[in-house]
Amino acid sequence: MEFDFTTILDRHGKDSLAADKIPFDGVSVEEGFSTIPMWVADMSFPAGPFVIDAIRKRLEMPNFGYFAPPEEYYDAIIRWHRARKGDSCLTKEAIGYENGVLGGVRSAVCAFSAPGESILVHSPVYVGFTGTLNGIGRKMVFSDLKRDEAGIWRMDYEDMDRKLRENHIHLAIFCSPHNPCGRVWERWEIEKAMEVYAANDCIVISDEIWSDIIMPGHHHIPTQTVSDDAKKRTIAFYAPSKTFSLAGLVGSYHVIYDPLLRDRVCAEGASTRYNDMNVLSMHALLGAYSDAGSRWTDEMISVIDHNLANACDFLKEHCPEVSVMRPEGTYMLFLDCSEWCRNHGVSIEELQKRGVRKGVIWQNGEAFFRKDSIRMNLALPFSLEQEAFERLRKFVFV
Repeated sequence: MEFDFTTILDRHGKDSLAADKIPFDGVSVEEGFSTIPMWVADMSFPAGPFVIDAIRKRLEMPNFGYFAPPEEYYDAIIRWHRARKGDSCLTKEAIGYENGVLGGVRSAVCAFSAPGESILVHSPVYVGFTGTLNGIGRKMVFSDLKRDEAGIWRMDYEDMDRKLRENHIHLAIFCSPHNPCGRVWERWEIEKAMEVYAANDCIVISDEIWSDIIMPGHHHIPTQTVSDDAKKRTIAFYAPSKTFSLAGLVGSYHVIYDPLLRDRVCAEGASTRYNDMNVLSMHALLGAYSDAGSRWTDEMISVIDHNLANACDFLKEHCPEVSVMRPEGTYMLFLDCSEWCRNHGVSIEELQKRGVRKGVIWQNGEAFFRKDSIRMNLALPFSLEQEAFERLRKFVFV
């Protein structure tokens, strides 16, 4: 491979939430076990050298005053969307900076709803949506995703339509690809969802931050490209942060074609006086959205795909009572442990803590509103994944 996905980084004490925090109270890693961060959604790979080079080059100018993004910034995003997402219609006018996807979601929700109103979301639901909506006094109405006979997560369109009508909802959050389930929606699925939203005069906030991390054989379809109506009613959010592990640099962007939607979201974001771009995050994006960044992304996907296959094969062989859909996108694995817990008389809380005691720092999946579940981050060197699953086999799923 051209790039490094095997070096084990010691991130402890180096500004790493993943490495320095245990997301469970009252439990610690037992002596003799190293910690393997597999919870919060950032990577344990070294950043691509093209990103570091771009930042280093900017540091040669020892001044960091006010600035405006150059044409190069917009051109890089347009080229990236054309090459990686198949979207040839993106224009500079539709692109706007956001401090983060959740910050953009907050602006959009505040622009098009009032405190106390209901927002439709799919369950399992990303915990960031939960915190954001609760923090601004909106109510969540869940439309549960369901697994079909092949174990694939699917939307329930009749339930979506009923929930929208019964609760008088006119704003929904759509996650594509879906976190934590790992679904990469097919075009027909998005088209059908957008027909339901259109029939209920519903504005759609589409979180597409995972849209570059798509496993072989699957293709991301930008929500706004499925129809003219979808293009007009959708507020989409993107970022290089998940793809290149740049969350600590902060920097995302929206794509909004409709002038009314765009003006209101931009006005809401500007009103805080905090939604301003960081010059180093801008140069990080320019480095990431490059030819080298595209090659790195392809290699990263092959590494993640191998990790996902190994994890799913392991569970099938050693923990058949744990149900999982092999993700089509993202690097997160969402485990349904209900059968295992029931058969072994172990609560999900105890199972989660068993893993942490042995250094496997995974995440409580129940926070995503799905009972008896665990979320695992597999964006780490394969040797670490092997060690983690060997510990699960010997000490946890026993």
